[in-house]
This record gives sequence, structure tokens and C-alpha cells, in this order.
Amino acid sequence: MNVVIESSWKKELEAEFEKPYFAKLTNFVRSEYNTQIVYPAPKVIFRAFDLCPFEKVSVVILGQDPYHGKGQANGLCFAVGQNVPLPPSLQNIFKEIESDLKAPLKNKSGDLSRWATQGVLLLNATLTVRGNMPGSHQEKGWEEFTDVVIKKLSEEREHLVFILWGNYAKAKGAHIDRTKHFVIESPHPSPFSAYNGFFGSKPFSQTNTYLTEQGKKPIDWL
Repeated sequence: MNVVIESSWKKELEAEFEKPYFAKLTNFVRSEYNTQIVYPAPKVIFRAFDLCPFEKVSVVILGQDPYHGKGQANGLCFAVGQNVPLPPSLQNIFKEIESDLKAPLKNKSGDLSRWATQGVLLLNATLTVRGNMPGSHQEKGWEEFTDVVIKKLSEEREHLVFILWGNYAKAKGAHIDRTKHFVIESPHPSPFSAYNGFFGSKPFSQTNTYLTEQGKKPIDWL
């Protein structure tokens, strides 16, 4: 099966692409794109990987599934296409950045590729979704695939930062070896939970402090 994905990830995940569950997932996703409105566009399904090669990852932010509105999903969790209004969760993430780093955002675009190219893997647990039907592609095989991604990073890399927002991401964090990586957990930035501990959790400064201590380059979140 020919999956078009960045070469270092292709090498790491080659075995997954040959497994029966992935063949079943591929058939399901292909059929959905042929018969339904599905996001994101097929060419950006693996964009998080394409912008952030395996050996370049220094931070992982976990999302659940892509935005399900027209023009929103762009292959990076929490991000939206250029010139698309910011969803509430992303608005709250930007507010926390400004509060945490005590500086105004220089770049208010919701695209977030500027983080990905610095080594932030913006990974959704499910990489596709049917339009206006949140969660519609869950339990089809994507979660199994992205669990392997997390395990590979945990096992083969050292001193990464994993940012887990909300209970769904925390559960997925079960695959992370916390003796060799730094894990930041808090409530989700959604308006339903942001005031229960997301605001004031300072994930961005914590991340940069840790990376600096490990001799790595901090992320320019602004």
C-alpha cells in the first residue's frame, strides 16, 4: 500500500501500513472521501508528519479529531486554514500563550505550521472526519495508528515534551515513558473546560524551560 508521508516517518511506520487494520482503515477512508464530505483535504491528511520529521520532533501536542467545518481542518491539531476565523479552543490557546509568556502574539494566524516546522508535532488521534459530524471517523483504525506514533517517539527518542489537554489526550498518554520524557497535563482549552485549569497552566513556558535544560532550542510560540 502506497502511503504518501514524509520519508523518515514512512521508514518508522512502514510495518503499520502493511497491517490488516490499516488496509481496512484505508478502504474506509477512501470510500468516505468518494461518497461524503470529509475533512481535511486528502493531500494534507499527513501534514503534521510532513512538516515535522521524526528526528526533528521536540514537542508533541495531542488533539482528538480534525475540525469538521468547511475550510477549517488543515492536517494539524487545533489549527485552521489561513484566513479562517479562530475556533474557541484556539482562541483560548492564544490567550494562554500571551498570559504565560507575558508578550503579545506576533502571528495571529491559526495555521500553526510555524510551530510544526520548529519541531512541534501537532497530532490528532483521528486524522479524518466527516463534515459536520464530529467523531465520525473514530474507532476505524486511526487511534491504533496514532498510538504507534506515540509509542515510537517515546521509545526511540529522548527528552521530548508531550502536552496533553483534556481527558482524551491524557488517556492516550498511557504510551509515554515518563522517566525519559516531560509530560504536561491540564484540562482542555475548549470554552467548556478552559477555566477549570487550562488557563494559568503555563504549558508554553514549561516546555521551553525543559527544552533549554536539555540543551535543545526553545519554541517560538509567539
